[in-house]
Amino acid sequence: MNLMRIGACQLVLSLCAASATHAEATLLDAGYRHMYNLRFSEAHDIFAEWERQHPEDPMGPASDAAAYLFTEFDRLHILQSEFFVNDEHFYTDRTLTPDPVLKKKFEAALDKAAQMAAVAPEQPNARFAAVLCHGLESDYLALIEKRYLAAFREMKIARGLAEKLLAENPEYYDAWIAIGVENYMLGLKPAPLRWLLKLGGGLTDRALGLEKLRVTAQKGRYLQPFARLLLAVAALRDHQTQRARELLAGLTREFPDNPLYSRELARLERS
Repeated sequence: MNLMRIGACQLVLSLCAASATHAEATLLDAGYRHMYNLRFSEAHDIFAEWERQHPEDPMGPASDAAAYLFTEFDRLHILQSEFFVNDEHFYTDRTLTPDPVLKKKFEAALDKAAQMAAVAPEQPNARFAAVLCHGLESDYLALIEKRYLAAFREMKIARGLAEKLLAENPEYYDAWIAIGVENYMLGLKPAPLRWLLKLGGGLTDRALGLEKLRVTAQKGRYLQPFARLLLAVAALRDHQTQRARELLAGLTREFPDNPLYSRELARLERS
């Protein structure tokens, strides 16, 4: 990492202090802020530096995997097309062409994080990294590869790990997103499908899902912006225009280099 990038890291660290809830701001906070601003190269550099300084922490490679996933989201315009355009459900069956090189890097980062987390699986940080990895894998399978059954299995694993983590370490507010996403997204499905999902062990309480997403949006650390985005989408689907406007305006101010937030806010204003 060159001196210019180190300087950028320090600048971002100063901006992270307000969002860090259960510890002081770190390089991980800086990396996630770069990721949400679509500065993926800088995010990878910072996560690599975190791994160098903390070689036993699985959050390094897990976070690197998150940056690869968001890179693909940005390249394929997934968040816009799946979340904002499609009115009935989050997932569509439109054909996508994943980047095979990026997929290999994504999977390698997930595997590395999983192996590191398995060394001490009862450690809270390791368990949270596992929650994150299964959640990222579920998102890739559902939103990019359209393998919904496999994504459902990963989603359930992530939620189960999150429940165990939060039972013992309630300060891991980011973990609530795993429970919130499953309940909210599955809760949007038609009644007969919700019944089948329940039989398969899924959670489909839409209201509970929104409640848990709000916890991450209010108190979360690394996943707070993503939870806020999901709440903005939910507000739009519920015709709560003012609430959606407030959430998108806040994201636009905080992450000015990400055009998704400003574009959707402008579209909302025009409508």
